[in-house]
Amino acid sequence: MRSPFPGMDPYLETYWREVHQRLVIYSGDVLQTLLPEPLHARVEERVFVESEAPRYRSIYPDVHVVEQRPRSAAPKRSPAAELAVDEPLLVHLDDEPLTQGFIEIVDAGSGNRVITVIEFLSPSNKMPGEGQELYLQKQREVTAAGASLVEIDLTRTGRRVLSLPPERIPPSHRTTYQVCVRRGGKPNVVEVYRAGLDERLPIVRIPLRETDEDVPLALQPLVNRCYENGRYDNLDYRSEPVPPLEPSDTAWADAMLREKGLR
Repeated sequence: MRSPFPGMDPYLETYWREVHQRLVIYSGDVLQTLLPEPLHARVEERVFVESEAPRYRSIYPDVHVVEQRPRSAAPKRSPAAELAVDEPLLVHLDDEPLTQGFIEIVDAGSGNRVITVIEFLSPSNKMPGEGQELYLQKQREVTAAGASLVEIDLTRTGRRVLSLPPERIPPSHRTTYQVCVRRGGKPNVVEVYRAGLDERLPIVRIPLRETDEDVPLALQPLVNRCYENGRYDNLDYRSEPVPPLEPSDTAWADAMLREKGLR
């Protein structure tokens, strides 16, 4: 079964940690077949710790409690059991480190110079904290280096932190999701793609070196592949997605799901 949504499925956002990883890997695989030599697509990672869990974030436990079967007989006491043990100081750690993937297109013929960076934004990039700080720092570094930046925002949690502020985007392109491209050779121009809830995700033109033609990255097949390979065909479409849809999208989504017999 494929997702009932024509574009991004908002119910996948609950599983964004896995979906994000799949999108990065699948995109890198597609780009690798399209890039001219000596350009290569490399999957990179950044690691950070969130000190506070933002709203709607899934929590991954640090401790798992399991029940084991009782032993048939009491174990023989060892001499060590007679020793008086010291009481340790208990130190509670913050949340586990998060790993976030992104794609860098590098020029192997010039010492692996970074040509283009492709980011699939996560809620941690859009909520206050170290994740957002690291992402904004990356934005500045890419621009300062004269590389191109492709930002693909398929989540609704948090505020938009794309290179182009939301108020600068014309109303016709202020869609549920957003894609922006900022070319290294034209840092003062940002290309904006529509990504509405009720429409197919766009095919994005990925810029390379100024002497190269753009290569296409079709987002819809990538999301479809995430849905199918992740076996998300048992999602409960009778409930509301997390986070809830905006009022402008709620009526359309409800009518569409009812028409397909999912509500």
